[in-house]
Amino acid sequence: MPRISIQSAKAKGRRLQQAVRDLLLSIRPQLEPDDVRSCPMGSQGADIILSPAGKRALPYSVECKAKANGFTPVYAALEQAERGDGLTPVAFMKQDRRPIVVAMYADDWLKLIT
Repeated sequence: MPRISIQSAKAKGRRLQQAVRDLLLSIRPQLEPDDVRSCPMGSQGADIILSPAGKRALPYSVECKAKANGFTPVYAALEQAERGDGLTPVAFMKQDRRPIVVAMYADDWLKLIT
């Protein structure tokens, strides 16, 4: 199986960061583009950099991960939670000796925080 090149992997991650930045700016129109920025690849810290105004409007530390595979159990849990009953699918997951994490689709999360 051919592996993705480092350059392609970084481009995939950069596109995800930019998409998340754009989503966050779209739900907080009072923020300027400099308030929510995509971090350069390879930098330490959160993937989305927030100004003080950005932190007040969006009190989250955002990390973005883009992979061809590896998240299958997360998506499977969300798909299992989709019952077609109009309720928002949410998946709670726990790994041994780790805290519980919650996963939901981005569109549903955006509706939740707006």
